[in-house]
Amino acid sequence: MYTIFKNETLIILTDQLNISDKGFRFNWEELTTKEALLSLISEGLDKIVFYHSDLKFMWQEFRNKFKIIEASGGIVKNQKHEILFIFRNDKWDLPKGKIESGESRAEAASREVEEECGFTRLKTGEFVGTTYHLYSEKNEEILKVSFWYEMFSDQSDLTPQLEEGITELKWVKEQDFSSVLDNTYPNISLLMDMYVASNQ
Repeated sequence: MYTIFKNETLIILTDQLNISDKGFRFNWEELTTKEALLSLISEGLDKIVFYHSDLKFMWQEFRNKFKIIEASGGIVKNQKHEILFIFRNDKWDLPKGKIESGESRAEAASREVEEECGFTRLKTGEFVGTTYHLYSEKNEEILKVSFWYEMFSDQSDLTPQLEEGITELKWVKEQDFSSVLDNTYPNISLLMDMYVASNQ
């Protein structure tokens, strides 16, 4: 299964039939063009489920309808088991950025987190997961694929990268996640739910 967000619309690609999704489910074969897909997504439905028996095939076809941009970022934890969030564009977010030519995903994640938060002591750990979201830029439809890594640091003298629009950095305990997740992007909420569940 793949979970993608376009603004607040949840898009699911699956090869499993679930009767509870019947009202929102569309067979992938019905969407023969990119225009038909974009028109459906733009209707502002809360949730759209696309079904095909061959998930790999459907995912490749879905990807082919968009320009792909890959990014990497980090879920940074300190010795107090707090997670570092950044405030950018009036939303709480996690540090990440585009993967540059020649970089591995892990290298890009480490570089971006260091640049955006001012880390000089940062250890990159295990891969956590991938998030997907759609957006439009210069009349082009883009699928952003973000790869996330767990990271660790005991550094406290951090500096937000103002030129990237980051105005605040905040360490948050798990029991206080709602204070930031109430004002974040749906894919970040999904990622943090997955991260918390994997650490229980």
